[in-house]
Amino acid sequence: MRRGVIFDMDGVLVDNRKQHIEAFIIFCRRYGVDFTADMLAPMYGMGNDEIMTRLLPPEVVTAKGIAALGDEKEAIYREIYAPTIEPTPGLRPFLADLRRAGIRCAVGSSGQKANVDFVLDSCHIRDAFDAVVNGDMVTRCKPDPEIFLTCARLLGLRPDECVVIEDSLAGIEAANRAGSAVIAMATTNPRSLLATTRHDLIVDDFTTLTADIVRNL
Repeated sequence: MRRGVIFDMDGVLVDNRKQHIEAFIIFCRRYGVDFTADMLAPMYGMGNDEIMTRLLPPEVVTAKGIAALGDEKEAIYREIYAPTIEPTPGLRPFLADLRRAGIRCAVGSSGQKANVDFVLDSCHIRDAFDAVVNGDMVTRCKPDPEIFLTCARLLGLRPDECVVIEDSLAGIEAANRAGSAVIAMATTNPRSLLATTRHDLIVDDFTTLTADIVRNL
């Protein structure tokens, strides 16, 4: 029986793919890089350390530093998204159902702390979570399982007692490597691609999920 749920953030708590792409277009243009959405697709779920080294010329990364570049891009993203941010459909009722059922909840995101705080506070859902782990708190980002293992530990649960909800291929791999059950969410990737992964369930959003479904995966 599952006793905990670990939520990825980008593409799960919020369906923010378009806003991240728009932010990357603006950001990369500043450094002379012609960015397209196809360039980002293989990197969904990864941390900025890896993304920046893949997208930008080495001389830019060396001169500016990865941390500063990541801060710059994420500030653009938050400015773009702030006026329209909303949780993924069905999230709030699902969180309330999990709370009533006594199922513990955590956020496990590769995103930086500022972005995680932005989403939790803007969507007014921070109180729904018993633990929050962001990319600044770990040394290895997805597909390494460190984020999800840390979430399980903070929840006081074994990883195999947890269900991870993920939209990215890297995140699904990390959840598998952690030994958790997986709900794949078809926001960032199509169902046809998610069907090729190791998962327990595929959903479009939270409107069809209940605590009973999670508990019995």
